[in-house]
Amino acid sequence: MFDYRYNSFYEVLRHHATTRPKAPAYFVGDQKVHFKKVLLKVDTFARFLELLGIRKGDRVGLFLANSLEFIVALLAIQKLGAIPVPINNFLKEEEVHYILNDSEARLLVASAQYSKELQNVLAKTDVEKIIWEGEYNGLDEHNIAFSEILANLQSHEKMTPKTDIDDIALLIYTSGTTGKPKGAMLSYRNIFSNILGIEQLLRITPKERFIVYLPMFHSFTLTVTVLMPLYFGSPVVIIRSIRPFSNIIKQMLLRRVTIFTGVPDVYNALSKAKLPWYFHWLNRVKFYVSGAAPLPEETLRRFSKKFKKGKLLEGYGLSECSPVVAVNRPNKQKPKSVGPAIPGVQVKIVDEDMVELPKGQIGEIIVKGDNVMQGYWKRPEATAQTIVGGWLKTGDLGYMDEDGYIFIVDRKKDLIISKGINIYPREIEEVLMSNPHIKAAAVIGVKDDKNGEVPVAYVELENGADMDEMSIKRYLKEHLANFKVPKAVYIVEELPKNATGKVLKRVLKERLAKESA
Repeated sequence: MFDYRYNSFYEVLRHHATTRPKAPAYFVGDQKVHFKKVLLKVDTFARFLELLGIRKGDRVGLFLANSLEFIVALLAIQKLGAIPVPINNFLKEEEVHYILNDSEARLLVASAQYSKELQNVLAKTDVEKIIWEGEYNGLDEHNIAFSEILANLQSHEKMTPKTDIDDIALLIYTSGTTGKPKGAMLSYRNIFSNILGIEQLLRITPKERFIVYLPMFHSFTLTVTVLMPLYFGSPVVIIRSIRPFSNIIKQMLLRRVTIFTGVPDVYNALSKAKLPWYFHWLNRVKFYVSGAAPLPEETLRRFSKKFKKGKLLEGYGLSECSPVVAVNRPNKQKPKSVGPAIPGVQVKIVDEDMVELPKGQIGEIIVKGDNVMQGYWKRPEATAQTIVGGWLKTGDLGYMDEDGYIFIVDRKKDLIISKGINIYPREIEEVLMSNPHIKAAAVIGVKDDKNGEVPVAYVELENGADMDEMSIKRYLKEHLANFKVPKAVYIVEELPKNATGKVLKRVLKERLAKESA
């Protein structure tokens, strides 16, 4: 279906550096970096990795903050046909060791700000050397400065790229909501198909400007705000950290950003924020894309009312699908829906036997297309259970309407069955989030001798809000059937979340189990 013009993202970079050498590729603070300079950095770094003995198929860990160095390292590794392994820099020491050992990484590229979490990497893993971005004090033969590698930029373009379109481009470890994280093997074809599918909807050109402030290690950020703009030669504004958020707003206006990606927490905050009077006058954003977690209907309503120039489009995806599966259309958006499948992707709603269900019926969402991963790293059994006949079982429950718009109901594993009746936590969460005094909410199922399972809610209140368990339950009873009202409502200061703002329900279940023991 798609015309795959490149074998790798290094080829993409080389094309832009040859045809548009002085065009801006990245804005980092006050610095503007053009494509030719980026290519020079990538070629120099790739040659250094080659001299270290990195070869095709080797895995190289990336434990980096958002930076130009992240992109340079990623593309240099890929040039050699080696496999970058972006690692969640919110993880703790043992979790990082697990991923490095599971992926059998020989080398790690890391930001010095995470040196504490990485102090035992050389002793506890097979990593032989660490290349440090930023100021690191313990440099020696095993600890090398990124800046020193790039101190004498030299062109090594004549080094032949060692990649094929079906080689593994990235090894992305899933968040591990159940058991240990698994590495999703994404090929260049997988990611290119995702980018080309999105492009048919949003019509990306080199004139667009992206901003990346969400962590680059996340599959949503990596594909949509790092690799997609590179593919089309669109400049990217790199923000190292989400805090302070005022800096993101400043750079967004200053650099005339046209495509803004975020997670529901960001849009919820923006919909309530007091913005300077000149914001809407200077704002150039055409599309706000929401992913990584469900977008509450109330947030969409508030945001759309406040930001009239740009469209907030909710999408849906998962790392195993490179990651985008569906997105609302700019000309037709449906609240509570994640939109139809993007071009090049097929979606079905099926029952337990993988038989397709009629429109409107709830079942598991399965996905087919060039965006579906090659499989899980070193896990053939898990791959065979997840990809059946070319269809990837997402573990998400939803239904499809007559227009092909997909409505996510919940995660299959989060479904609560009480007295034989299905209760979907997301429905309860939507009602909770419609209350202006509630900032965030999560509903989990707990075992109950009488009913089998019952829902329990965790709620994070807005600053200064005066609500207790009884007032929250009264509010829910106005909008939900009694059997859906949580047995208990716990008010917490902050819900446990991952790097992209998705609530970690596993942590809540573990916390409740400990308290009940």
